[in-house]
Amino acid sequence: MKEFWSSVASLLGVLAFCQSILHAVFPPELRFAVLKLFKRLFSSSSYYCYFDITEIDGVNTNELYNAVQLYLSSSASSVAGSRLSLTRALNSSFTTFGLSNNDSLVDTFHGVAVVWEHVVSQRQSQSFSWRPLPEEKRGFTLRLRKKDKHLILNSYLDFIIDRATEIRRKNQERFLYTNSRGGSLDSRGHPWESVPFKHPSTFDTLAMDPAMKTQIMEDLRDFSNGQAFYQKTGRAWKRGYLLYGPPGTGKSSMIAAMANFLGYDVYDLELTEVHTNSELRKLLMKTSSKSIIVIEDIDCSINLGNRKKTSSSAGGGGGGAPPNEMRGGAGEDGANSITLSGLLNFTDGLWSCCGSERIFVFTTNHIEKLDPALLRSGRMDMHVFMSYCTFPALKILLQNYLGFGDSDMELKSPVLEEIESVIDKAQMTPADISEVLIKNRRHKEKAMNELLEALRTETRKKEKNSTEVEDEEQEKRALENPKQNCDDGEEFEEKSWKKESSAEDDEDQEKLN
Repeated sequence: MKEFWSSVASLLGVLAFCQSILHAVFPPELRFAVLKLFKRLFSSSSYYCYFDITEIDGVNTNELYNAVQLYLSSSASSVAGSRLSLTRALNSSFTTFGLSNNDSLVDTFHGVAVVWEHVVSQRQSQSFSWRPLPEEKRGFTLRLRKKDKHLILNSYLDFIIDRATEIRRKNQERFLYTNSRGGSLDSRGHPWESVPFKHPSTFDTLAMDPAMKTQIMEDLRDFSNGQAFYQKTGRAWKRGYLLYGPPGTGKSSMIAAMANFLGYDVYDLELTEVHTNSELRKLLMKTSSKSIIVIEDIDCSINLGNRKKTSSSAGGGGGGAPPNEMRGGAGEDGANSITLSGLLNFTDGLWSCCGSERIFVFTTNHIEKLDPALLRSGRMDMHVFMSYCTFPALKILLQNYLGFGDSDMELKSPVLEEIESVIDKAQMTPADISEVLIKNRRHKEKAMNELLEALRTETRKKEKNSTEVEDEEQEKRALENPKQNCDDGEEFEEKSWKKESSAEDDEDQEKLN
């Protein structure tokens, strides 16, 4: 036994000596060339070819990777004997099958067998990067015979993309994204955090004018089916909507109804968490196609006011900031410094074309505060005024909350007729009316009576306020034109004196008679 171990030690010493001589005689470049030659010889004699599909392609997420992952998740559930991973998102009703790390799966397409392998490895640590990458490097490797490459490769990949699109539509699993606080990235290098999108609003339940609702639905349908049209006309496949009106008129519900109608994801962009124009572009690059990018209350998010009003006020006061630099805050104290130019390029510049089939939706309560450059066609193509509740919109609310049908509407009870006559004067929002109906949804008659009383109260308030406004305007005019007011007062006194004298003459005449 002792002789055996001594011989093994001698052999290892000879191998180490040969290795040192090999490294001294053959430089690393020559060894690399020899290994490369051997790989080519082996690959030429191999029957298979390999294709790598990485998760990240340059700076963008590889859409083909997502499609393959979704396609294999549906195929893996029916494969026996494979080691699968099961995932289920928070508040989700779907369980997703997937390949475990570095596991493989055999698929068949048109009688040809292919092998998919899920490759996961640790990424090498980076000293510095302007865009941090995920800690793990993920990808799929496709292996097929060389003779089958030209027969099925292109058609197979097209089939996978179509199948993934069909699965998405079938599952209807959409997500609501928001940008991470302070521009931070998650473990996979994504700047967006997501939750399943479960908002129940639809165009059927949305309380607004039916004609306007139909117009919006037709416009959305034309957009989603308009890929050939946009390519033909040379326009980027995107569209902008501006929703404006008083608070409580259903702007957020409109966005949810649009997402449910089209089956799109929603990206809720919080501008106060975006520091620079460059960061804004990076967020846009990380959004997916078939999505709605939303900026709510844009007039309150950052300072993007009307430059015409700003320049006129600055000229009158002799100071103020230059009108061409409308920024969100001072860069010195760390606040965001997004410029109006950066936001315009975000919606209509070259960077807005880095994806397709996107919808931009801005909401505001005060459209007059926004700069006209932000409102023009090409940026905000369709302006939708979300008005106070009208009688056609009220019919939808009565149907939603009280279960009113067409027969109930046709009967036209006295209460309903009076509601119809005062609802436009009351100027109540759908949110206020919904609250009255929700509290009394089990008692229809009580709900209608309370709604009528609420409308009457609001009508009286509006009339009283309008009267007070008229009185204030008369007082202002009187203060602005004192001479004319004095002439009017003298004329009034002369008329009153004539009336009094005529009344006295009539009394004397009666006494004489």
